[in-house]
Amino acid sequence: MTINHTTDTTRYPDLRGKTAVVTGSSSGIGEAIARHMGSEAMNVVINYMSADEKVIDGLIYLIEQSGGHAVGIRADVGTEAGVQAIYDKAIEAFGDIDVWVNNAGFEIQSATHETSYEDWQRVLHVDLDGVFLGTKIAVQHFLKHNKQGSILNTSSIHDIIPWPTYASYATAKAGVLMFTKTTALEYAEQGIRINAISPGALETPINAQRFADPAVRADTESMIPMKKVGDPVDVANAAVWLISNEASYITGTTLYIDGGITLYNEFQGGRG
Repeated sequence: MTINHTTDTTRYPDLRGKTAVVTGSSSGIGEAIARHMGSEAMNVVINYMSADEKVIDGLIYLIEQSGGHAVGIRADVGTEAGVQAIYDKAIEAFGDIDVWVNNAGFEIQSATHETSYEDWQRVLHVDLDGVFLGTKIAVQHFLKHNKQGSILNTSSIHDIIPWPTYASYATAKAGVLMFTKTTALEYAEQGIRINAISPGALETPINAQRFADPAVRADTESMIPMKKVGDPVDVANAAVWLISNEASYITGTTLYIDGGITLYNEFQGGRG
């Protein structure tokens, strides 16, 4: 009698061997999601724009060391040509796509009356157009192959919380919120699930300079009911759960991963 000693140590066995595209995944939230997917033995397509090739090679190495497979591609998610290139890379490398994560995004701070139209367009180009284009190509693939795939959009707490001097970013993320709901309803009957994650304040490279100032960090933490800044891993944990079979009855949902910041901290302790 042959005894099989192989043990699957992944948290979500249904994700093993599946292929996911993660846009903007060279650092921060995207990197954390890509690495978590690697630990679930998934195939990961890492998309980036400005990162050094050595950084991408290092991320691919970490993913493969944890049991997954990965390839990288430099492409602009705000253009049809860029998104097509990401799609083609995924098919070339892994032959299929099961999950598409629209994560790429950035922000520009500027008083609205001083914001150039060029900067306004730059933010929406990536943060909103990129979500539309990624969703479009993923849905086309799922429908063509009769696949009940999953799409996950990275939004922000500022899809519901106004953020003065960041009007372009907040507007783009509010668009992601309704786009997620609308497309989830549109394709639910085909078994295609579309959800979003909305992170709060996190320890990411984009926030590193801001939180290096103790006064700024303390002020931020004072606005968070849990009184601490989150980690990208907190978001990655939720993201991978949302694409797994454990969340198979969830679509059109935006999950806030924010330490309670959307709960109106000013009322904590019965104030108000």
